[in-house]
Amino acid sequence: MTLGESVSICLRKYFVIKGRASPSEFWWFQLIWVVAYLSTILFSGNDPIVFFCIGIIILIAIPLFTVGIRRLHDTNKSGFYILWNCVPFIGGLIFIAFMIGTGTKGKNKYGPDPLKKNIKIKRKKV
Repeated sequence: MTLGESVSICLRKYFVIKGRASPSEFWWFQLIWVVAYLSTILFSGNDPIVFFCIGIIILIAIPLFTVGIRRLHDTNKSGFYILWNCVPFIGGLIFIAFMIGTGTKGKNKYGPDPLKKNIKIKRKKV
């Protein structure tokens, strides 16, 4: 999945926590957040760039949260595991460890495999 596809899916599923998210969908969106965050630090003397990056961070805060939950669902874990991020220092590392693993092959209790393309076959009426 490309960066554009990932961003498009995450923004279309802004408030959706049901279902599953592929690893690339999660990591591309995470990359946008990291770049915006580091840019606020690197360009701290340049107010327009800092305000722009903060705007991006605010805009993607909710989809970043929801794609994290959907990614946990892909690894067959409850969305409540995202609360590990609230534990100082080690919690973020535990959460990242959950995200690195591969998703469940095929369908799991949270939905179909996000990497499997649904092909619909149209049958001709005779």
